[in-house]
Amino acid sequence: MSTSAAVQKETTLSPILQLENINRSFKSGSSNLHVLKDIGFSISKGTSCAIVGPSGSGKTTLLGICAGLDTPDSGEILLSGTVLSEMDEDQRADIRNKKVGFIFQNFQLLPTLTALENVMVPLELRGGGSDEIEHRAIELLTSVGLKNRLTHYPSQLSGGEQQRVAIARAFINEPSVLFADEPTGNLDAETGDQVEELLFNLNKEKQTTLVIVTHDLLLAQKCEQEIRLSRGEITEQRIGNIFTQMDSKNSISQQ
Repeated sequence: MSTSAAVQKETTLSPILQLENINRSFKSGSSNLHVLKDIGFSISKGTSCAIVGPSGSGKTTLLGICAGLDTPDSGEILLSGTVLSEMDEDQRADIRNKKVGFIFQNFQLLPTLTALENVMVPLELRGGGSDEIEHRAIELLTSVGLKNRLTHYPSQLSGGEQQRVAIARAFINEPSVLFADEPTGNLDAETGDQVEELLFNLNKEKQTTLVIVTHDLLLAQKCEQEIRLSRGEITEQRIGNIFTQMDSKNSISQQ
């Protein structure tokens, strides 16, 4: 994509996620550990974005705040025009159920439910006809190559299969944004490649915005946008082929 094309694409797509001056600290003994410092960026609807950085840079904390799983100490988060940072937990849970999908690094499947039942959970919590929900769950599991594993429990599935169940579960409510925390981190190279392909295919087919936390720079390069963190601060951003870098005064210089 040319620089001009990248600029045109960014300006013609409306932001689905916007963060302004996000700060987050945690208690560490008698002091506060400042995990996120004045974070601000936006992600356009239907695009893919990678959040990268070394361990301890604040990636997972940032992802949880973006998804409404955690709240910042200060700053504002807008998801589809809704101000998450002004909501209570019940309101954020409602938004997550309707607009957000989340793939956890350790899958977080319910061990006493089958693959099919795990995928059905989000829509069952919302209510509706069980036959329709089951049909939709079967379609999704079939699309991720698990048509013959519907009645298997998580303990009977490989790591790659469990991740595919988690992906199907995340997509069943047709989220506006899908957040994925190290979606290939616990997988072998071949299975990781398959999961990557699946995520990007579903992203394109459903036009679901994809936000991935990853250590894998090759995976990050496949995303249309990239945000690099270090010690809780954004050091560099990429949109298409356009790179912007934060200098020592927290201003952005274009490269």
